[in-house]
Amino acid sequence: MFIYSNLIDGYISQPIWGSAMRNNKILIILVLMGLALGVVTMLLNETEQNEPAQVSLQTTLYEALQNESRDAKDKARDPGRKPAAVIKFLGINEGLTVIDLIAASGYYTEVLSLAVGPAGKVYAQNPQRVLEYNDGANDRALTKRLDENRLPNVTRLDKEMKALGIEANSIDFALTALNLHDIYNGSGKDVATGFAKIIFTILKPGGGFGVIDHHGDPDQDNAKLHRMQYSQAVEILQEAGFKIEATSALLRNSDDGLNKHVYNPDIRGMTDRFLIKARKPS
Repeated sequence: MFIYSNLIDGYISQPIWGSAMRNNKILIILVLMGLALGVVTMLLNETEQNEPAQVSLQTTLYEALQNESRDAKDKARDPGRKPAAVIKFLGINEGLTVIDLIAASGYYTEVLSLAVGPAGKVYAQNPQRVLEYNDGANDRALTKRLDENRLPNVTRLDKEMKALGIEANSIDFALTALNLHDIYNGSGKDVATGFAKIIFTILKPGGGFGVIDHHGDPDQDNAKLHRMQYSQAVEILQEAGFKIEATSALLRNSDDGLNKHVYNPDIRGMTDRFLIKARKPS
């Protein structure tokens, strides 16, 4: 438009000598108008072409989880864990900075890596005891998962919860899957609440915290079965300062009688689980 205006001004400021000059002026104006129309049409076409791509970004996680480089054992867990649906429920999007707390071998670390994309960042946190568990199985698995910068947006964080080294109010979303029951049953409610308070501190105002765990029956020995009651998890989160924004039945399984150890072959990988989305107030 700048060029178009100056050219017109240039011709207007000059004397008009005869019909030839008038015809040339009209021709040039028509050519420039045609070029301008072509540019506008091109921009509109590009916008129309980009719109489906923007929509598809919201639906590609499931497809990304099928990629050949992803471990077959992880894919075998997907039916019981429904990772794409869980991430959608939690509202974890591209570009976020997230942390996978007590990541173990990193199943959800990789899911989060794919969900936040190249513009996002993922911390995979583990305390030493989790890395050493089962003769170092988690350490080896996580090392293999991240080998050769396979997940470039992931930073491994082999640190205890009380020494994370992460700035307060710097994380968009945190997730811990199938861990809270161990803290609660092994160390008590106060320690579990302290765990949640640390997460509360590192989250940005308005940041989210997703908690997944095995449902427990109040009439059973949940410490022995590696389970916990939903109400216990809610109480911990609320005492840490969180608001319960939503819960989901995505991982519920009515065939789980809540009376078997979570590693029992009859139910392993398909236990009845609660899924909580908590929020740090803005």
